Amino acid sequence: MKNKPTVSLIIATYNWPQALELCLMSISSQTILPDEVVIADDGSNKETTDFITKVRKTFPCPVVHVWHEDIGFRLTVIRNRAIARASGDYILQIDGDVILENHFIQDHLKMALENCFATGSRIMMTEELSHKLLKEKTTNITPFTKGLRNRQNACRLSLLSNYFRFRYKKDSPYYMKGCNMAFWKKDLIAVNGYNEDMTGWGYEDNEIAARLINLGIRKQYLKFGGIVYHIFHPLSSHDRKTINSDIFKKAVENKTVYCENGLNKYL
Repeated sequence: MKNKPTVSLIIATYNWPQALELCLMSISSQTILPDEVVIADDGSNKETTDFITKVRKTFPCPVVHVWHEDIGFRLTVIRNRAIARASGDYILQIDGDVILENHFIQDHLKMALENCFATGSRIMMTEELSHKLLKEKTTNITPFTKGLRNRQNACRLSLLSNYFRFRYKKDSPYYMKGCNMAFWKKDLIAVNGYNEDMTGWGYEDNEIAARLINLGIRKQYLKFGGIVYHIFHPLSSHDRKTINSDIFKKAVENKTVYCENGLNKYL
């Protein structure tokens, strides 16, 4: 881009400061730093708050901690609260259990186009590798590190990244990875952010993608760039998945753009 937009990097977290520490370490090593980090904390306990208070003193950019009470899985709510607090023009969205390759922000900014949003992929790490990195407090990973499950996603190749940006499976236009997404804040405001009728795990990223696409915002797929490594953890309960799926399907069928229960209440 000719003029780099201001960037807010939003990190969703819940009660895992050890993983969040590695995530923040990888952010501090970026070739291009964000203008701010906004931690979207879905009700973590004092251990996480104390860690954030400590790390923000020496972190190379401002760290904003957005927290609400733990009354269940409310990712849509805490993300909306974080989006409202974000001061950047361009919002990068990740989870607190990922490690970013050093060019993550640089790669996303290279893809940043008006009237577009972006999603990338992730590389899964084995339990053994994850335990090693957490124990040693290191983010030193390469595509050749032992313990990567989908290793091909760890290859950073600019030419292939440009080739694939608008080439993705036609049967999955709403496929997203919530731990690796990017939006213009103005576009999120236009669709009223995440739909807070969706509680529990599942489909919240697909649903907001559907509404953005219905608005005419084009999806980009960041492949061979914007690389994130996912720290292993057991899967949580997905008790609301069917209800959230129905909300997503209705957004697609009705060509919904704006959700009523969303971001505007925090702006």
